[in-house]
This record gives sequence, structure tokens and C-alpha cells, in this order.
Amino acid sequence: MEADISEMRNELQSRDGLWRRIQLECQNLYTELLKIKEYKDMQEIQIKHQSSRVQLTEQLENKNTELLLFAENREHQEEELNKIRNHVYREEQSHCSEQERMKTEISDLTEELHQKEITIATIMEKASLLERQLKMELETKHKLLTKQQLLEFHYQVIKSENTHLKEMV
Repeated sequence: MEADISEMRNELQSRDGLWRRIQLECQNLYTELLKIKEYKDMQEIQIKHQSSRVQLTEQLENKNTELLLFAENREHQEEELNKIRNHVYREEQSHCSEQERMKTEISDLTEELHQKEITIATIMEKASLLERQLKMELETKHKLLTKQQLLEFHYQVIKSENTHLKEMV
């Protein structure tokens, strides 16, 4: 898209240069036209004495026709230049709005990622706490089991002694 914009800018600059040359040519033609008018005025004075008035009028008409053609060409070039400027402007606007949309989307995704990281950190803290609690409970149960086994062993010993004593009695 940037390459297209650059190409359009180059074309615009090229047409702008062409436009300036046409304007210069128009100015030259206008100057020439003024000179021709002066010449015509002088010729008209001489035409009163000569019969070549028709020839000078034709020359003037040819120059006027040329000037009109250049003016039409200039208008056409202006229209083309305006079309290109409008197209470049629309492309730049489209590009800017696309950039803004992408910035917004990146910002939203960054915020979402940040929220997920916070959630993961919270879950990890809870998991760590639960793991510690589980270890403590396991240690407590292991101690209780060990005590129970020891008490059961004592019970068996006492029971055995008791049975032995009963037999003896």
C-alpha cells in the first residue's frame, strides 16, 4: 500500500512538473499572444493600406485556437491532478484508519494478555497454598497414622500380656 502511495506521489510530482511546464507554456503563449495582438494592431494600421487583412486574421485565429487547446489541455491536466490527489488522500485516510484499528486491536490483546497473566499468577498462588496445606495435612495424617500404629502395637502387646496373665491366673 505504501509502495502504491509512493508511486502515486511520484506520478503526482511528475504530473505537477508537466503542469508547471504547461503553465509556463501558457504564459509564454499569452505573452506571445500579447505580442501578436500588438503586431496585429500594427498590421491593422498597415492593413488599411494593404489588402492582407484576411491572412493576419487567420494567423490570429490559429494562435487563439492553439491557446484554447492549451487551456483545455491545462483543464484536463488539472482534473487528472485533482483525481490523483483525491485518490492519494483516500488511500492515506484508509491507511491511517487501518493503523488506528490495528493499534486498538493490539492494545485490547495486550490488556487481555495482562489479565490472563494476572489470573495465572493468582491460580499459581492458590495452587501453591493448596499444595502446602496438602503437605501439612499429609504430614499430620502420617504422624497420626504412625501414632495409631504405635498405639495398636502397644494394644497388641498389652492384649497379649493380658491374655498371658489370664492364662496364668
